[in-house]
Amino acid sequence: MIDINRIKKDPDAVAASLAKKGCVVDFADLLLWDAERRAKMNEIEAMKAKRNAVSSEIPKLKKAGQPVDAIFAEMRSLGDSIAEGDKAIGELNDKIFNFLAALPNTPDDDLLAGEKENNKVIKVVGEKPTFDGFTPKNHYDLCTSLGMIDYERGVKLAGNGYWLYRDKGSILEWALLNFFVSEHLKDGYEFILPPHMLSYNCGFGAGQFPKFADEVYWINEGADVDKTKGHFMLPTAETALVNMYAGEIIDEKQLPMKYFAYTPCYRKEAGTYRAEERGMIRGHQFNKIEMVQYAHPDHSKEAFEELVGKAASIVEKLGLHFRISKLAAGDCSASMARTYDIEVWIPSMGIYKEVSSVSNANDYQARRNNTKFRNSVTGKNEYVHTLNGSGLATSRVIPAIVEQYQNADGSVTVPEVLRKYTGFDVIK
Repeated sequence: MIDINRIKKDPDAVAASLAKKGCVVDFADLLLWDAERRAKMNEIEAMKAKRNAVSSEIPKLKKAGQPVDAIFAEMRSLGDSIAEGDKAIGELNDKIFNFLAALPNTPDDDLLAGEKENNKVIKVVGEKPTFDGFTPKNHYDLCTSLGMIDYERGVKLAGNGYWLYRDKGSILEWALLNFFVSEHLKDGYEFILPPHMLSYNCGFGAGQFPKFADEVYWINEGADVDKTKGHFMLPTAETALVNMYAGEIIDEKQLPMKYFAYTPCYRKEAGTYRAEERGMIRGHQFNKIEMVQYAHPDHSKEAFEELVGKAASIVEKLGLHFRISKLAAGDCSASMARTYDIEVWIPSMGIYKEVSSVSNANDYQARRNNTKFRNSVTGKNEYVHTLNGSGLATSRVIPAIVEQYQNADGSVTVPEVLRKYTGFDVIK
């Protein structure tokens, strides 16, 4: 959520920043409501002060034998006016809150306006694989022929956008997850296994609700009537991790706090079913390790660079060709101020596909879920910065491994770092 004081200070600057994300906003109503609220609060405070002053005089008047009936009547009327004023302030607070809650995060100043067309590749790692003497296959055909993935029975069990791991495919998937977990544990991140079912406030605190409330799977009866009373299946562990300290004041000495979680992720919108996206490129359920940091605002940039480095390091250790892209403002998600994507090369598609998005929300999420720390210098409670990054999502790592490590005989070589987890070097 954007700080209203920032908007009041320079509404044109905030509007221009949001426009870089394609969000056109007029703050006239918001500023009017805020002015009305402040005027009403001053009016109510004056009435309360008068009531308190008169109330303190009533015992003296009674003691002096003075009539107080008229004063009591005046105080009752004043009390009614205060109640009406408080109600009006509450209604204005709701309007202001709902207006701010609907706004996306402002992008960092250095981000270009626009969407994918203005994304910038900032690093390329490794070389595109070459296949001498044979025509490479796509991951769908490879995984099917090797008995790694059963797409047909996945659809039979759950419908389009689902698949079923089998035999060495299951082992490779679990090897990846074990490798990811080991990489994060050695770097001092705390391992979390969160609930898969979350309450509405988690989606709101992460900045995904209310705008994207229809893009998750709701599981409660009645959630279609009032989603604030429902539960949903988490679309990413970030939604849980950034809400762990909602409503709390964190000890500054604990910052940065570093976590990672393993969960399946459940996405209602799996995307298109174009021929080139057959297989595991898009799905309604996939496995992911998610990293989150709670950072001091003064060290937010360093935390972001660390997360980018961690995600890229994992892909590099797998021996995959990939690149890192800095996203333009409009391609960042609504909650994020900046995002770098780590994208692996998928030979059959001839394009790069994101396996990790590393993002900094600055204080946007913390304002929504009220997560603060006490600043030792100022003595004031301030909002933390929250950052997240995939570390990694397997549903695009396996296609990249299978396609980049395929051999002429139709087998797939297992990346060296995974072999201690798989127990085999080749899938054939």
